[in-house]
Amino acid sequence: MSKSKRGDVWLGAAGLVVNEKQQWLVVKKRYGGLHGKWSLPAGFVERDETIDQTALREVKEETGIDCRLLGMIGFRSGVIKGKISDNMAVFLLRPVVEGQKIIPQAEELYDAAWRSPQELALDPEASVMLHEMAAYVVEEGFEPIEDVDPGQIFGYTDYKLFFRRQE
Repeated sequence: MSKSKRGDVWLGAAGLVVNEKQQWLVVKKRYGGLHGKWSLPAGFVERDETIDQTALREVKEETGIDCRLLGMIGFRSGVIKGKISDNMAVFLLRPVVEGQKIIPQAEELYDAAWRSPQELALDPEASVMLHEMAAYVVEEGFEPIEDVDPGQIFGYTDYKLFFRRQE
């Protein structure tokens, strides 16, 4: 679906896939504001699917990994240039088969890999959202993270994340 067909309220979904080693499945995008950055597999909801189905579909399309849904762990909401409400639900997923080979979608991605949250927290090529998520327990629900500066990449005029803080 093209951006113009989405109107001025966007809804997307991302999958945080965690393997048996507690590593996260991340992708390095070839396009958009996340070009060259590690981020979660994600995409926009299609008219014939639920938001959790979107997360599962996008992970499969971008990495070849089949997953099962554990639950929704976060929600990102922002307003782009005072004109577009950009929203994304984040779901916790587990691979159906551990050790399955990652097959990065060549048209959209430079790479896909398993990385530890600790590595991502220190990696300048990780997205702002991954940096913030690495400091939170992502298996236990929501807590708003406010006053986050996502940078000027997208032109957000309002931005917040929702994750649970580590105790």
